Amino acid sequence: MVGTTFRPQGSDPATGLDCAGLVHAAYAAAGRCLVRPAGYPLRGWSRDRIEAALALAGFVPVADRMRAGDVALFAQAARQFHLGLLGYETLVHAHAGLRRVVETPLDAATRSAPRWRLS
Repeated sequence: MVGTTFRPQGSDPATGLDCAGLVHAAYAAAGRCLVRPAGYPLRGWSRDRIEAALALAGFVPVADRMRAGDVALFAQAARQFHLGLLGYETLVHAHAGLRRVVETPLDAATRSAPRWRLS
C-alpha cells in the first residue's frame, strides 16, 4: 500500500487511506477483518480513546520483542496521535504532509513507541 493516496477517514486503498484505514486495510489484505472506528477526527482523540479503539479491534498492548505487523502508536506535534505498521527495520504509515502512504526507516522514537498486536 506504499504510495497510496492519503485521505482523511480513508479505509480503501483504491480511494485513499489515513493511519487507521491503513491498519484496517493491511489486516484485511492479510485475511483479518477488524472493527474500525468511524467518525474520528484527525486531531483531538485522546490516547485513551485510541487505545480503546485498538482493543475493540482485537489488539492488545505488547512489551516483548517487536514483530513485523505490530501497530505502533505514537504522538506527533500538538499531541496528535498516529498509527503505523512496523516492519523489521521500517515503519509504514499514512503521511498527511506527503499526502501518501510511505515506508521510512525506524528511528529511536518509533522503536520505543507503545506497540499493539492482534490477540
